[in-house]
Amino acid sequence: MINVTLNNGVVMPALGLGVFQSSPEVTADAVATALSTGYRHIDTAAAYRNERQVGEGLRRSGLDRSEVFLETKVWVSDYGFEATLRAFDKATRKLGVEQLDLLILHQPAPSRFDATVAAYTALEKLRADGQVRAIGVSNFMPDHLAELMKRTTVVPAVNQVELHPYFTQPAVQKADSEHGILTQAWSPIGGITFYPGWGEQRRSVMDDPAVGAIARAHGKSPAQVMLRWHLQQGRSAIPKSTNPQRIAENFDVFDFSLADDELVMLDALDTGVRHGPDPDINRADVFDMVIPDA
Repeated sequence: MINVTLNNGVVMPALGLGVFQSSPEVTADAVATALSTGYRHIDTAAAYRNERQVGEGLRRSGLDRSEVFLETKVWVSDYGFEATLRAFDKATRKLGVEQLDLLILHQPAPSRFDATVAAYTALEKLRADGQVRAIGVSNFMPDHLAELMKRTTVVPAVNQVELHPYFTQPAVQKADSEHGILTQAWSPIGGITFYPGWGEQRRSVMDDPAVGAIARAHGKSPAQVMLRWHLQQGRSAIPKSTNPQRIAENFDVFDFSLADDELVMLDALDTGVRHGPDPDINRADVFDMVIPDA
């Protein structure tokens, strides 16, 4: 297990289980399986509509609440000071916990940034009151971060962004590093590169010859190589799977190291092409999605 210390001193396991696009029917089993495998960090979100099942998986594991780092996200429709305080209540009731380890804003939503700032101010209050141990953001580009920090007090602990060998976001990583913000990778093994949609032909990073060559050299899978790449460069990664074998495989990354030239080879695969949604685009129909009460 590799831990990272956030900028407010909170210790977080660098590798966690993601549950994006995990249906409620399989999420509890996936979480319980991951926790029995050794994971101690689970990432979910209000918009994933599976927080309740994450809580069920935690209870099913038999682990004490203090042993598991829980991270979730506030959706845009719940931005605003009072609305975000209510979003915290919704999340904790669904998860069945009283305190969150990390609560982050899911999108910068620049078209309604005043509400984003108000939402972050609510996160600051929750942190000050001890209801949340750390706060952060997701999908924030350097200009979003700069504007947020001009208008708020607490520097985000984490910025969760799309990040894999085909899209390394060097400018985001640089801005995060300059402010002491941990970069956390969603789609860390490039799953987004072979999801259908977004309009262009997909080329899976899992099938990249350079990744495959490094994997063969270490007797590991391409996914394990990419996760090790994140961890060695000081990032957090939250691979998603509901398959017990893949959940175990993704956790089996602590017994080997990549050489410096291998890290450079993986960095060089960057295409500069985003595969997920552009955080600067206003998606009113999606942003206004209502998050139900617990």
